[in-house]
Amino acid sequence: MTALVFLGSLFGAISIGVPIAFSLLVCAIAMMLLLGNLDAQIMAQKLIDGADSYPLMAIPFFLLAGEFMNAGGLSRRIVNVALALFGHLRGGLGYVVIGTGLLLASLSGSAIADTATLAVMLIPLMREAGYRVDRSAGLMAATGIIAPIIPPSVGFVVLGVTANISIVRLFMAGIVPGLLMALSLVIAWWLVSRHDDVAVLPRKSGREVRKSFREAIWALFLPVIIIGGLRFGIFTPTEAGVVAAFYALVISLVIYRELTLKALYNAILNAGRMTAVIMILVAASMVTAFLITIANLPGQLMGVLEPFMGSPILLMAVIVLTVFAIGMVLDFTPAITILVPVLLPIIVAAGIDPIYFGVMFIMTAAVGMITPPVGAVLNTVCGVSRITMDQAVKGVLPFLLAEILVLALLVLFPAIVTVPAAWFM
Repeated sequence: MTALVFLGSLFGAISIGVPIAFSLLVCAIAMMLLLGNLDAQIMAQKLIDGADSYPLMAIPFFLLAGEFMNAGGLSRRIVNVALALFGHLRGGLGYVVIGTGLLLASLSGSAIADTATLAVMLIPLMREAGYRVDRSAGLMAATGIIAPIIPPSVGFVVLGVTANISIVRLFMAGIVPGLLMALSLVIAWWLVSRHDDVAVLPRKSGREVRKSFREAIWALFLPVIIIGGLRFGIFTPTEAGVVAAFYALVISLVIYRELTLKALYNAILNAGRMTAVIMILVAASMVTAFLITIANLPGQLMGVLEPFMGSPILLMAVIVLTVFAIGMVLDFTPAITILVPVLLPIIVAAGIDPIYFGVMFIMTAAVGMITPPVGAVLNTVCGVSRITMDQAVKGVLPFLLAEILVLALLVLFPAIVTVPAAWFM
């Protein structure tokens, strides 16, 4: 009965157009009524407690860093490096997309922002060179979702706070899976594009390659600073966000001198808007998470999943399928805030490493961002490249399958995540 009230009230509110954050509060009220204890003070207190978190301060700073990078010319210089290295290869612009996306992922942690940056800069080049626009857009969407997996990651910050697990360990554990997803896209792009008759860019001379690296060196230093600082305990994830934002701001204003006052204002405004959306979702989810615990919903779900508890691989496969299905209709942050409080006790009881679970959850939810009917990242690339959702779905399909195969590989072999994570720590 509790699960029915939880799911019915939540998805019922969402289906009539109530914003997800307020749908979570509707769900909380419904569960309070079921338990016979409707108390507005508890809701208010849990809302405040949910947003009053030091680690969550990393979110606005990482978002600010991404905005400063785009407005200040850091992102453009990274694209130029990738063009210099791979632009002359057959299908080279596709490899440029993947290489640039990987670098951007290590700087901002926002899938939508990275995808928009890739599409704005590279769709015109790929269209002019004769690449299929739907396939190019699909590759950019599939590359963009690596951003929540490679540190720094807004998704890992939200999940770490929601599940009360180490954000630094999540960051370090995401490096190898993110690289594997990029490798899968390289292979998929080679398979689908090797017979395309497209123009290739002229090979850059050694001098031009060195020049592109010199111009981008300040941008390329940022992931080294962030990952190195976290690895050696120089700063916390929250402090890393401050360092990233300050570094990007200084480079944009002092070194590259491309960040105007108007662009600075717009960057701060955009980061503030995205932060507000994430924070209200996290705060509202804390109310729901509290009532989930009181109503013993994880215990009830554990009874349903009990047949799978003896096999961690089978249990993880069921959870991945569940998260994938939910991710097809819910956006990234709501999926974390709704499902993690329910699933984490089950994971712990089954003896699965919470860090491994966190990485798999983020990867699966990220893949959901390029699947219809919602597909936030697909919608972003559709808007920039001016194609329909049907065209985008057709274009992203081979890359979606490649990333699903990586998920399946990690379900079967958890050590691919856990062993490298121990090396980085």
